[in-house]
Amino acid sequence: MADTPIGSSPTARRLLAIDYGDRRIGLAVSDPTGTIASPVGHLVRRAGKRPPIAELTRRAIELGATGIVLGLPLDASGAENPRTAEVRSVGAAIGARTGLQIRYVDERYTTASALRTVQAMGGSTRGRKGDVDALAATILLQHALALPE
Repeated sequence: MADTPIGSSPTARRLLAIDYGDRRIGLAVSDPTGTIASPVGHLVRRAGKRPPIAELTRRAIELGATGIVLGLPLDASGAENPRTAEVRSVGAAIGARTGLQIRYVDERYTTASALRTVQAMGGSTRGRKGDVDALAATILLQHALALPE
């Protein structure tokens, strides 16, 4: 399930965004109409362990997701790399377990944008890396919601 349209009806489109990182995985969800993205936390990854497919699947079901938006970590020139392959593998596994459609969206600069947003609001990112990752997933999802399907 790759790069396919999500949701057949604009009134039933609750999407879960996953900003898949090395240490943390930021999560965001859209409202039921697929209009507004909101952060819903993060997962901590343990070094050397398998990807948390079961937990991501559980969260998708718990949140009532009708589709998944997964951030695709492309390099600066827009080319795929080994991390991109890992994310595609995670997406395929989640799609196989849930039956949900997976949409991959370029995630370049979402974390930098999230950091700038927190700093512009006068906040500190010290001790809030999980919040920044959830905000990066929110930015990713809001971008995906604005894209044509």
